[in-house]
Amino acid sequence: MSPADTLDDENTFKILVATDIHLGFMEKDAIRGNDTFATLDEILGLAQENDVDFILLGGDLFHENKPSKTLHTCLELLRKYCMGDRPVQFEIISDQSVNFGFSKFPWVNYQDGNLNISIPVFSIHGNHDDPTGADSLCALDILSCAGLINHFGRSMSVEKIDISPVLLQKGSTKVALYGLGSIPDERLYRMFINKKVTMLRPKEDENSWFNLFVLHQNRSRHGRTNFIPEQFLDDFLDLVIWGHEHECKIAPTKNEQQLFYVSQPGSSVVTSLSPGEAVKKHVGLLRIKGRKMNMQKIPLHTVRQFFMEDVVLADHPDIFNPDNPKVTQVIQSFCLEKIEEILENAERERLGNSRQPEKPLIRLRVDYSGGFEPFSVLRFSQKFVDRVANPKDIIHFFRHKEQKENMGEEINLGKFIPKPSEGTTLRVEDLVKQYFQTAEKNVQLSLLTERGMGKAVQEFVDKEEKDAIQELVKYQLEKTQRFLKERHIDALEDKIDEEVRRFRESRQKNTNEEDDEVQEAMNRARALRSQEEDAASAFSAEDLMSIDMAEQTANDSDDSITAAASRGRGRGRGRRGGRGQSLVSRGASQRGRGTGLETSTPSRSSKATMSTSRNMTIIDAFKSARKQPSQNAAPKNYSETYLFWSLFKRMDHIIANPKCMDPVIF
Repeated sequence: MSPADTLDDENTFKILVATDIHLGFMEKDAIRGNDTFATLDEILGLAQENDVDFILLGGDLFHENKPSKTLHTCLELLRKYCMGDRPVQFEIISDQSVNFGFSKFPWVNYQDGNLNISIPVFSIHGNHDDPTGADSLCALDILSCAGLINHFGRSMSVEKIDISPVLLQKGSTKVALYGLGSIPDERLYRMFINKKVTMLRPKEDENSWFNLFVLHQNRSRHGRTNFIPEQFLDDFLDLVIWGHEHECKIAPTKNEQQLFYVSQPGSSVVTSLSPGEAVKKHVGLLRIKGRKMNMQKIPLHTVRQFFMEDVVLADHPDIFNPDNPKVTQVIQSFCLEKIEEILENAERERLGNSRQPEKPLIRLRVDYSGGFEPFSVLRFSQKFVDRVANPKDIIHFFRHKEQKENMGEEINLGKFIPKPSEGTTLRVEDLVKQYFQTAEKNVQLSLLTERGMGKAVQEFVDKEEKDAIQELVKYQLEKTQRFLKERHIDALEDKIDEEVRRFRESRQKNTNEEDDEVQEAMNRARALRSQEEDAASAFSAEDLMSIDMAEQTANDSDDSITAAASRGRGRGRGRRGGRGQSLVSRGASQRGRGTGLETSTPSRSSKATMSTSRNMTIIDAFKSARKQPSQNAAPKNYSETYLFWSLFKRMDHIIANPKCMDPVIF
């Protein structure tokens, strides 16, 4: 778009674009706890100052799937900046019941007669704030229900994805807004390969639309299928807003093969001490008129400064000599001078910007290969406690690892091998895989698979699904039992060992089937948690009163007996009927109050049983399964009895050797 075309008029869309705000990152840190909120405040203020039509977010608005007070602060800021009497200058002409069909209120918030929206916000979810649990809810759904955000781009199927655009029109300019929330890269890669992803287009005059697509996936290659190549996307697109990648590359670059442009806004806050995060942070002001566009970079002034430098000791033989007995003190003095220089530079850059935090982030990476020894970082960091935001990891020592030349290698890994402490993305499932690859033979998994266990641990760590590991173990154990029973295996331990090994290898080769296994196990874990939460909330006030009375009676008695298990006091709330269900289209039918459904109250004994199993660890699950009688039919003969006993015996090394559970993982 030429400068003459950038003049704002009734035909020009103005959109503020931002991604990866990560609200709540390090919110408990005394120094950095408010960084993300200050930046969101700035971003929303920029939208108001530039009189934009709407805000477009590319995922990871929240850093955690289940945010704490972060959600409250976000609600405050959205209400402060996005509600008011300012009229919205564009209209939506697509079927909103399709665009927002997963919501109880399937229409954009600014068309809701009960809300007064001045700046609509459209957002997809990222991998940090993706839907989870039995009801597949996320923080964005709460904001959407409150009428403050329009959550779109959510796929309800794991087998096929149809991306239906939100059709927007302002004057003569028409924009087809496509969105796809975060999906595991391996699964989405496979779906693209199998032609299971379809981008729907307007039926009429499809060439008159500006096609804008926002997604949240790996853009850079992290493995054979752990990314999404740009070539997978449809060539009719005009602009792709790529979320998830944190390095700011907001200036649109043209894909010469597909002929569309890609803009990577990058994160709005520093979440890792890596080179990509050191690039200056920006948001974009996107102008669209007809089929032309212009992206204006707007620097963020509330982002904490981040400086990174590399020092290779072997490159300075005139200063550092490993044979010098005082070389460690020389290295320490050199690093001290370097950091002082960085602090002076940070102070110069910060002049005139009162909104920028005073203490910068600094990372000095020191390559000490060549016979040098590192000094105490903890003692060194004490000198900068009151001057930098990250004194504990201001210095990072590493050794240069030589790479063998390989002409067939597609990816140049670079001179330095990144480590987890450098802020690279280290996935939980990779930790599990690495652990079992390097573990001794006697602690290797013989029935479970590393891939399945890794996914379960990831759900446990990232999504706080406490039953994920237990249900995965139980599911794979049941499947192996069924396999052996169908094969009529002889009750010989060696024979069983061999068949279990073969069955495990066949599952490892069939990754699609194994992914389905893991998904089924996770669904069972979420359903179990949902049942427990419903059972806990179903206790009536009479139940709680009777418990209180029983406790009071026991306290008044001289000969009181201590109960085996006690329940803390609480306050119950009854359930009331909600409003009517969603409409097919806005104004198609009257909204009314719904009918409250009564739910039966479970017995206390069943509640106690569920609460006991809820906190069961993986080792407790195995032990409990060996002690408790099976709920299935009794074994018909000795062979079947021995078969079940032998299967549990496969896991004896875990029960007998709890050290094999890596403390980092479990």
